[in-house]
Amino acid sequence: MTGAPPARAEAPGSLAGRRVLVTGGTRGIGRATALAFARAGARLAVAHRGDGPAAGRLTAELTVLGADFALVAADLTTRAGAERAAEAVRERFGGLDVLVNNLGVDGHVPFEKLTEDEWHRVLDHNTTSAYLVTQAVLDLLGEGSSIVGIGASVALRGRPLGVHYSASKAALAGFTRALAKELGGRGIRVNLVAPGVTETEDEGLPPQLTARLTALTALGRLGRPEDVAGAVLYLAGDSASYVTGTTIEVDGGI
Repeated sequence: MTGAPPARAEAPGSLAGRRVLVTGGTRGIGRATALAFARAGARLAVAHRGDGPAAGRLTAELTVLGADFALVAADLTTRAGAERAAEAVRERFGGLDVLVNNLGVDGHVPFEKLTEDEWHRVLDHNTTSAYLVTQAVLDLLGEGSSIVGIGASVALRGRPLGVHYSASKAALAGFTRALAKELGGRGIRVNLVAPGVTETEDEGLPPQLTARLTALTALGRLGRPEDVAGAVLYLAGDSASYVTGTTIEVDGGI
C-alpha cells in the first residue's frame, strides 16, 4: 500500500523529507509514531505483520495527511522478513535517515510456567527483531542518521509475571549503548525510549489496575502513545544531534 508524495517545503532542522522506517507501526505506539512523522513531513515506510483492519486504518489516516508512505508486510522476527523490509525501503527511498525499532509484544506468565516457546516468542519480537532489522538496513544509513528503539521503563525495575518481557526490554538498553559506540564514528546515533504504562486503543487495562497505576504516577495519568512518539521525534531530529547511547524514560514519574 502506498500514498502519493506531499508537496512540502523542507525547513532547516525539521523532519520534512527525512526517510523513516517504523516497525510494528500499525498499532499503539508505532501507529502514533508513524502519524507523528507523517505530520512532520517525513517520508515513511511502515513495517507490519500482515494486512488487516489496523493496516487499513493507518493507510486511510496517512492518505488523508497527504503523506509519502509505503506499508510493508513482513515477519521481522526472521532474517528474510527484515531483508524484505530493507529492500522495500531501498527501492522506495534509496536510503534511510531514521529507523524506529518499535516492534514488540507483551507476555504475562509465572516464571515456573514460562515455556521455551513463550520465551522465544517475546525475545524474538522485542529483541531479535531489532538486531535483524538494524543489521539489514545498516548500509542504508548515513552520516546524521538516527536509530531509536522502544524499550520499557519496567526493564529497570522488573515485573512479576513478566520475566521474559523485562529481560527482552532490558537487553535493548545494552544493545543501544554498545551500538552507539560502534556506529558513532559513522555519525549514526542510537538511542532508546522507555515508556511506562501506556494506554492504547486496543489494550485497555482493568479499571482497578488503571486507578492503582495512575495513583503511582507523579503526573496523575497513564501514558498515551503520543507521549512516546514525541520523544522518538526528538531523538530522530537535529535537536538531539549530540545525544546518543542514552535511554529516555517516558513514564510520567511512576
